[in-house]
Amino acid sequence: MIRQKSRIYGNRLVAMITLVDALSSCWFGYDQGVFAGVLVSEDFKDQFPQVLDANISGITSSCFFIGAFIGSMAAFMLGDRLGRRKTIAWGLLCNFVGAVLQCLAWHLPQMIIGRLINGFGIGLTSTSTPVYLSECAKSHHRGKLVVIGTASNVTMFSLANWIAYALYNQDGPFQWRFPLAFQLVFFFMIAPLLVLVPESPRWLLLAGRNESALEVISRLAGKNIPMDDVTVVSEFRSIKSAIELEREDRPPIMDVLCFRDKAHNFRRLILSCGTQFMQQFSGINALGFYLPTLLAQHVGFSEEMSRLIAAVNGTVYSVSAFGSVVIVDKLGRRKMLLYGSIMMGICHLIASLCLRSSELDESRRKLMGNVTTAMFIVFHTFFGLTWACVPWVYSAELSSLGWRTRGAGAATATNWLGGFVVTQFTKVGIDNLNWAFYLIFAVFCFSYFPIVLLFYPETSNRTLEDMDHMFIQNPSIFVLGKPEMTQCRRPASFATAEAERIARG
Repeated sequence: MIRQKSRIYGNRLVAMITLVDALSSCWFGYDQGVFAGVLVSEDFKDQFPQVLDANISGITSSCFFIGAFIGSMAAFMLGDRLGRRKTIAWGLLCNFVGAVLQCLAWHLPQMIIGRLINGFGIGLTSTSTPVYLSECAKSHHRGKLVVIGTASNVTMFSLANWIAYALYNQDGPFQWRFPLAFQLVFFFMIAPLLVLVPESPRWLLLAGRNESALEVISRLAGKNIPMDDVTVVSEFRSIKSAIELEREDRPPIMDVLCFRDKAHNFRRLILSCGTQFMQQFSGINALGFYLPTLLAQHVGFSEEMSRLIAAVNGTVYSVSAFGSVVIVDKLGRRKMLLYGSIMMGICHLIASLCLRSSELDESRRKLMGNVTTAMFIVFHTFFGLTWACVPWVYSAELSSLGWRTRGAGAATATNWLGGFVVTQFTKVGIDNLNWAFYLIFAVFCFSYFPIVLLFYPETSNRTLEDMDHMFIQNPSIFVLGKPEMTQCRRPASFATAEAERIARG
């Protein structure tokens, strides 16, 4: 009997890995929300008068997304070489440097460079931590644990809004330097945890470090579970067999790009990227970055009231995101995306019509403004329950092991590139299209329903190795009408295939 060497094991170890993901997501969410309050600070505008130009303001906000896009692509190319923990560590270091540059900035180029470096680090961590967690968690609660990270992201987005509101009456640079400096708290919370947790067992097997992988699987299984325990050995063999099968059938890259490989890796990558593209073009960052501006300019609220409503909205958003923890593995990924797309589209449609009505009849402006505000809050509620979390779960679990970091990197890069486009053009769109700007997002949201219905398979209650079997046995791009691809519970044929992998291993 081969005993474990570490005292951290089982649920305690999984909880620590979940905390690494959650705290990294906290930093990610805080960064997304903090700059909306910074941009409207009078001292910030005095320090950097260039941001009074809408285009410069857009660049200063959206350069964070450019850095994150580059960071995600770096994870795409280097993630499998470095491993999950080292990639996360480099991301944290970049976050630290970027945060210091921002809170000490005296010139706009320094601020932009700080946001670029900060974004680069967030790109590395936002790609790697969900993959790391999904590779360490069991299939029956993998979705919940990854969603906890995403919900933590939303919670810190909400906290950033409350900090902006709390500092509304604060004079001087403290009003914007403190929120930017607060980011450093996350570094000192994550770094000690990262030292204590092990590398992903699936990455260790991919790297040929079999004994280390077996030890980590044993630690994740629980206290006093030896490395030669039957459940540990079975999981080890199942993962190892899946890797060997993938290596035996590793086609040339052009065959992958032309959809000629049995595992359909490029199709899976496109599906992962698609969820992130759809998430961004639902309009979430158009509202997230500019909600105080939208409420002040188009709904008619004062600046203070706009900040308060944005903070309340962030709290509702946070609560709804944690609500998805309860339903993500029970309801399944597909149903959450389908229901969410319809409800978000309805919210955008009603908001745009109310704004149009207030333009045509000035006497109805207050009433229509209140309804519009309610629709923004309802939108965030349904987004938090569905599209805020599922794309991150989906991109972390859909790809094969050899393509998992690439798939997550490409999907995360798509998220950041989409965020850059939306953030860059939101202010210009609001100024020129007014009420019609929200119709664009309504059309996008409604279009997601048939796309998900026809092309997106269910991934809940399946092991990560089940995904290969699912795509090999179902080569058609259409999933509608195929129970193995759409049902929430694990198909019996997947358990049979797993037993065969264990026997081969």
